Amino acid sequence: MNENWIELEKKYHLQIYRRLPVVLVKGRGIEVYDIEGKKYYDFLAGIGVNNVGHCHPKVVEAIKKQAETLIHTSNIYYTIPQIKLAKKLVELSGLDRAFFCNSGAEANEGAIKFARKYASKILGKDGGEIISMYNAFHGRTLTTLAATPKPKYQEGFHPLPQGFKYVPFNDLEALKESISNKTCAIIVEPVQGEGGINVADKDYLKGVRDLCDDKNIVLIFDEVQCGMGRTGKMFAYEHYGVKPDIVTLAKALGGGVPIGAVILKEEISKALNYGDHGTTFGGNPLACSAALASIEVIEKLIKDNKVIEKGDYFIQKLKKLKEKYDFIKEVRGLGLMIGTELEFNGSEIVKKMLEKGFLINCTSDVVLRFLPPLIVEKEHIDSLIDALDDVFSKIEQK
Repeated sequence: MNENWIELEKKYHLQIYRRLPVVLVKGRGIEVYDIEGKKYYDFLAGIGVNNVGHCHPKVVEAIKKQAETLIHTSNIYYTIPQIKLAKKLVELSGLDRAFFCNSGAEANEGAIKFARKYASKILGKDGGEIISMYNAFHGRTLTTLAATPKPKYQEGFHPLPQGFKYVPFNDLEALKESISNKTCAIIVEPVQGEGGINVADKDYLKGVRDLCDDKNIVLIFDEVQCGMGRTGKMFAYEHYGVKPDIVTLAKALGGGVPIGAVILKEEISKALNYGDHGTTFGGNPLACSAALASIEVIEKLIKDNKVIEKGDYFIQKLKKLKEKYDFIKEVRGLGLMIGTELEFNGSEIVKKMLEKGFLINCTSDVVLRFLPPLIVEKEHIDSLIDALDDVFSKIEQK
């Protein structure tokens, strides 16, 4: 039955995804099921989307209730769920204003526009230069591709928007040297996701914040993947005692329903007038209601401190495997955002784990990425480690 649907997809859908040969039809908690009834433990969570698990009862109930009341109007009118969500995110972040869109790429695109407008209108800076980091991933629109310095994503889409510079992640000196009088913003992921689960050094983000304060530069944190409780705090930047001028969110914000957000300081918001930016679907009542329910669940998980505890447990289990297998180069992560770097391409490992009933993926070719729902239990982690150990044991070591 999987094969029938796969054949139809290959005939009718644009072939841009390297899909695994499974058709998923149902999910609950950490479990998903394919059309043939096989169960999988989802340790990817829709690439960091299903932080509260699949079909969490609170999220489902919120969606049902809102769907029966009002699904969409437009941003010409006020809607209560959007106002409630804006208030909630402002209170959680310590920033001042929220804007809603549909995805992480749109959120980052908006953040770049807002930073440039502020630099031009309020600071009187010309040039609109943005500095981003190597191994970053900020989205697939033309502008966010320009902020994503990876040739395989950019190839064939030139000319890209101008005004972007790239420096190594975690290298404060390189960043200092790259700043010019045209620099209006620095965009950085506190934990790089697609780049291979690279965690910012403790002193690095503080140093970036100090640089931005000194040079009147807008600091943007892209928390599309690392935000919303993924690292054990609502925002990853909370681990560093550093606050950005703008933070972007998406993925897990809606509990599975598409929604993105830009949260920004009041000072930056003053550069924007009516009509300077907008969206048709962004922040509609359905998505905002789902997000409010998702945040409620995440807040409780963070309060219980279970995310950090389970993340530490997971990392220690993976480090035990590293001691056993020489081809594991490094285990790194923060909370339940974890990567295991191998000496070889990990795509075959992903396929073998799928056969064993576990959904993971490989990013940057050699990093096995683990992003389980925050509700994952230690017994689920133990099961994955046992399966991974078995797969690794069949690999010939040098």
